[in-house]
Amino acid sequence: MISDLYAAVVRRRREHYSRHPHLRRRLRRPVISVGNLALGGRGKTPIVASIVRDLLAMGERPAILTRGYGRTRPEDGVVVVRDPDGIRSDLARAGDEPLMLARGLHGSSVLVSADRYLAGRLAEHALEATVHVLDDGFQHLQLDRDIDIVLIGRDDVANPVTLPSGRLREPMDTLIAADAVLAADDDVDVKAVGADLPFFRTRRSVRIPPLDGLPIFAVAGIAAPERFFADVRGLGCALVGTMSFRDHHSYSRKDVQRIMAGARESGARAILTTEKDYTRLLPWRPFPMRVECAALTMEPDPPSEFRHWLAGSLRAARDIVG
Repeated sequence: MISDLYAAVVRRRREHYSRHPHLRRRLRRPVISVGNLALGGRGKTPIVASIVRDLLAMGERPAILTRGYGRTRPEDGVVVVRDPDGIRSDLARAGDEPLMLARGLHGSSVLVSADRYLAGRLAEHALEATVHVLDDGFQHLQLDRDIDIVLIGRDDVANPVTLPSGRLREPMDTLIAADAVLAADDDVDVKAVGADLPFFRTRRSVRIPPLDGLPIFAVAGIAAPERFFADVRGLGCALVGTMSFRDHHSYSRKDVQRIMAGARESGARAILTTEKDYTRLLPWRPFPMRVECAALTMEPDPPSEFRHWLAGSLRAARDIVG
């Protein structure tokens, strides 16, 4: 089976880096990695945002290091999407998720680069970062990390099959390399995860602006659009139509015209989209119809226990380096 061969190859890759630690480059400040086993749709980005807010509350100067998927104008080197004082880049050079994080995390830094080590060095020397958050970092073995946090969803446990037959980038047994596991869904069974690690549930909430009972047309270009549509229905919105696009889709003028036509044909009076999609739609303002975004927040639960664990792990990492 091809998936079994794929799983063997990625296990061997991880074992290779484990046996040859000199291959992993080391930043001067602690690195917290947040990642998935699966291909997207687990809430990694809102968890990154939650962790960064916790770090800011601890008095840290966090820098998010991310690859910046879906950029329409990628640049060599490092793009500083935001520094602690403000946003320094646009959607084309930043990518949707980095720009969304930059818009919502005042006081942090967000840097985009295929070379996360280079981005981290810049953050340390030019932006005075005291800690790094490596976005989607579990498989980025080239960069050493002090804390590895992995999100697991119900589908990962129910159907633990690697690519290409399944959606897992690595088999479940590679969780032994993690430091903590977060359940992306309420019904993830900690025993089924099969790793004796700190385990936290997550608290997920979706906030929308007042829509005064208007008929709504929902638009989503994310890994799991149906979940967003279900959230909208669950909030009691008068949902009259939906339209979905692939994850990280770069909206064109023609796309916007199609969205508006679909909304009008369904009888909608307003369009509701995700925060990530709204970031990608911003260049096409002003819109001929009201467009609002739903804000998804997701945090480890119980939050106080997770913050205590995170602070202790960060102290331990600094003690080792020191």
